[in-house]
Amino acid sequence: METYKSIIAYDGTDFKGFQRQAEVLRTIQGEFEGGLKRIGWKEESIKAAGRTDAGVHARGQVVSYVLDWRSQEINLTKALNANLPADIAVRDTEKAPAHFHPRYSARSRFYRYAILFAKNRDPLRERYSWRIWPIPSFETMTEITDWIIGRHDFGAFGNALAEGGHTVREVYRARWIQTMDGMIFEIEANAFLYRMVRRLVAAMLEVGRQPDRKEEFRELIRDSSRRWEGRIAPASGLCLEMVTY
Repeated sequence: METYKSIIAYDGTDFKGFQRQAEVLRTIQGEFEGGLKRIGWKEESIKAAGRTDAGVHARGQVVSYVLDWRSQEINLTKALNANLPADIAVRDTEKAPAHFHPRYSARSRFYRYAILFAKNRDPLRERYSWRIWPIPSFETMTEITDWIIGRHDFGAFGNALAEGGHTVREVYRARWIQTMDGMIFEIEANAFLYRMVRRLVAAMLEVGRQPDRKEEFRELIRDSSRRWEGRIAPASGLCLEMVTY
């Protein structure tokens, strides 16, 4: 028996999130564990780097599990992909130390959020982005993004994953990138609060449209007792790109 670590990608559109729920609900964990069982897996549950929400995508989710596998890791990847649905794929598999935990062993997580500028609906593009109009100020959003880098209490933008948990997180890097017809937000941190990235994106877009609200945004970072009361960015634009160990 060996501990294995797999990097998986998925289109989250048709899933009710990562975490296994009632059997009637389709989840990433449920589908992946089903594929593992078909190749002889006996554990009760896999471990994961994070629990993405319904509709959130991933290119770099990390899971671990214990399996009696008598062939090379590349063949394990092939076997899993042969037993998984089309919207989940294993990108790579390797052996890991017995004590490895995808969540607690992680040093950082890296997310991207995609924005599409368009007046009218675009069904194909909107599956993986948030369509907005009018176009916000890129310069204003770049300015305020610098304020979230570093160690802050982000309680105004999210909830701790466990009841009573702290809301302090350290953001290592964050930036907005202009594209031909939109923007991409990139952020890497030691960990994230529940829906933190989606709230930050929505808040920064509001300031990008109304630059006179910059100080309001700064106060949300300074004072965790306050709360971002605006909308939350849709799940469709968010993707877990990488977990670093």
